[in-house]
Amino acid sequence: MAGAQTVFDVLAATATRFPEQPFLQVLPETAAIYGIEVGEISYRDIHARASRRADAYRAAGYRAGHRVGMLLQNRPATFEHWFALNALGVSVVPINPDLKAGELEYLVSHSEMIAAVVLPERHAAIDAAARAGGRAIAIYAPDDPVPSIGVRATAHPALTRDTECALLYTSGTTGRPKGCVLTNTYFHNSGHWYLTTGGRIQINSGHERMLTPLPLFHMNAMATSTMTMLMSGGCLIVLDRFHPATWWQSVRESSATIVHYLGVMPPMLMSAPVVAADKEHHVKFGFGAGVDRRLHGPFEQRFGFPLIEAWAMTETGGGVVICDNHEPRRIGTSCFGKPGPESEIRIVTDDGGDARADENGELLVRRAGVDPRHGFFREYLKEAEETAESWTDGWFHTGDVIRRDTDGYLYFVDRKKNVIRRSGENIAAVEVESILSQHPAIAAAGVAPVADGLRGEEVFAAIVLRDPSAASLATARDIIAHCSARAAYYKAPGHIAFVTSLPLTATQKIQRGTLKSMAAELVAAPTTHDTRALKKRTA
Repeated sequence: MAGAQTVFDVLAATATRFPEQPFLQVLPETAAIYGIEVGEISYRDIHARASRRADAYRAAGYRAGHRVGMLLQNRPATFEHWFALNALGVSVVPINPDLKAGELEYLVSHSEMIAAVVLPERHAAIDAAARAGGRAIAIYAPDDPVPSIGVRATAHPALTRDTECALLYTSGTTGRPKGCVLTNTYFHNSGHWYLTTGGRIQINSGHERMLTPLPLFHMNAMATSTMTMLMSGGCLIVLDRFHPATWWQSVRESSATIVHYLGVMPPMLMSAPVVAADKEHHVKFGFGAGVDRRLHGPFEQRFGFPLIEAWAMTETGGGVVICDNHEPRRIGTSCFGKPGPESEIRIVTDDGGDARADENGELLVRRAGVDPRHGFFREYLKEAEETAESWTDGWFHTGDVIRRDTDGYLYFVDRKKNVIRRSGENIAAVEVESILSQHPAIAAAGVAPVADGLRGEEVFAAIVLRDPSAASLATARDIIAHCSARAAYYKAPGHIAFVTSLPLTATQKIQRGTLKSMAAELVAAPTTHDTRALKKRTA
């Protein structure tokens, strides 16, 4: 949007253009789960609410350079506080509600947040995390008066698109999550890409209704979905999460024209009995990634709309997004399209050379034009070396292994980085290994991804016990309880195999490729314990 610098500026412009159009719809099911009101919130109303909160924050001393944590789930309050803080140049740090004590302590300390707006039932957890990290922060509920943090500034710096807007954490291959610094440009560009990419993705200003079950602490919902609707005057329908039994009811009740999905969703929806109402909806397309290629075509035929497969990362934002949005699409092939004119890519083999057609290699990307980082994250917070390494030779190294066919279409193959992708969450294998190593019965542990028909990938742990005779289901259960008490539930192993040794290099490091092959062989072995049912969400 011409002239708009911040996300709040975009909101203000759209509130002037489409004051009575709904920005947000809360469905009855979501309202009941959260204990909030059902209905729609117009652009005029959300702008007024955010403006009032911005005045309160300004009076309480909040200003550019500050960071404020947000643990509000997918509630309307998330938008009110985010937009209000953005109006002052304050960066927000969305917090995953599934994080446990150690994870929260790291996030609160590393981000250097000065305050956190948090659901009342999570105040104690955030306070304990802050104290453990030696930080004194203001903690308050979304409807509480804004606590003062200092003297109100008499002058405020001009805010620009380069001003930090949010700090999103993503799993790091070294174990600790990395904080991706995202500017207003990142958010502007995420919406602009979606609005202009074309093909099967057509956005009509003031008319679209986008339904998403994805969390607002991830870039898809926070940046891509929100900014696309915000910039086009569309309505965003945010569910608390994906509920397969009531999904189509939500789609019809909301009159959704666009839905966002993860690969875990189509198998669940296809498993339901075929009914006459399967095509009774207004959906034009679904946008997501990771659909099982065997279900891709059957899903589209049954439900009557295309699933547009895409590739992006938190780091790349809208700077480089690649999707299969132009006909003829490569349905059922794990294809995610061709790069657009705004993107440049390389596919590089292990020896550093460019891969031939149909040869696997790591995907390297950058923005075409004078600024190769336009629309990307600014940096990994406090990780200058990792930031520089990720941009070696002027290309962003994605860690994703892909292949390109003779027509230029790209196909996802694997992950080069030691990261497990489970139901949309990135899990660092070394982080899980670190947690496992703290269990008194474990001498050594190696973690690798294994295929999972429902979640894409699952966490597999090969474990060497101090006492091999202790190998049992009871020990496996105790290990899961140990992990679940220390990290988000989804990071715990879904499969545990007790082994006599791990494949190691001469320098005693885990041979990742060999471990992954071993996991694929052992996952179905009768001696391997399936612990997926023990992974329970507690937030």
